[in-house]
Amino acid sequence: MMKSILEQLGAQQGLLLAPMEDVTDISFRQICKEFGADIVYTEFVNADGLVRSKKPTKSRMKMILREEERPAGIQIYGGNLDSMQAAATIVETEQPDIIDINAGCWVKKVAKRGAGAGLLRDLPYMVRMAKTIVDQVDLPVTVKTRIGWDDDSIQIVELAKMLEDVGVRALTVHCRTRQQGHSGDPDWTWIPRIREAISIPVILNGGVMTPQDVVSAFDETGCDAVMIARGAIANPWIFREAKQLLATGTLPEPPEFRERIETALRHLRLAVQIKGERRAVLEMRKHYIAYLKYVPNSRQMRNILMKPETLAEAEDVLHSLLYYSEEFLQEHEMQAA
Repeated sequence: MMKSILEQLGAQQGLLLAPMEDVTDISFRQICKEFGADIVYTEFVNADGLVRSKKPTKSRMKMILREEERPAGIQIYGGNLDSMQAAATIVETEQPDIIDINAGCWVKKVAKRGAGAGLLRDLPYMVRMAKTIVDQVDLPVTVKTRIGWDDDSIQIVELAKMLEDVGVRALTVHCRTRQQGHSGDPDWTWIPRIREAISIPVILNGGVMTPQDVVSAFDETGCDAVMIARGAIANPWIFREAKQLLATGTLPEPPEFRERIETALRHLRLAVQIKGERRAVLEMRKHYIAYLKYVPNSRQMRNILMKPETLAEAEDVLHSLLYYSEEFLQEHEMQAA
């Protein structure tokens, strides 16, 4: 299925937006899709929370997909097999293109419950969970995991074979252990070993922060696709830039100031439509560092953008930065003095 999706898109080397909690909501997914992401994923959907409540909870809101995002995957996480099975059935009603099992989240409060990367401590149980979900739904099921719990328990090649045998359609591998979290260098050398052992698509994740990293990932590992996480938060244009670098060998110039501000405005307005004004304005603050990257006086601009609490105030600041940036910054410097 993953191969067929990429083939339909004409993408020989697919670029995917990773599922990220509190980041990959509809507004951010749509921005990344516009910049060239081939497949996007939702934030983590908590299986227990989804099954327990019939009301429009946060878990249910995360599953909402728009047609312009597709192809898109919904990722679920949990440590209880029955809850994950029931959650997969609920997720299927939203008709995503893919249901993805989170077996890679390293955060302690998730892993200690046996969810996310906690599943790596019991590989037979993880495989049984995957088989149960594969048998439960008609949609393709994929898994995102890490190379192991720690350096002493890396069995990713054996795990990949078992997951393929029970019907998992693609495997995304974050090339660090759970113990590493996001620290240390990812070990991409596992990807060709996994690819040699299985026939389903193998997607590389971990350590992809720049367009040059994307090219290196394909060249060094022969992976079927690259999944980008923090690199997309830092630079949502990374998909467009990487595709040009792959196609032509040349890197485009960074987006100009006007495009950055106009994209930030579009992102903000999309978020307000979905989340409501106050929440969207406050949550948007974490994205301004990317939108103002490479821009002179970016730190001062970001400090000013931390203040608005309404859409009108945020729009006013962004418009002022766009059209009167030097004068606007000077005025704020005098006010601060």
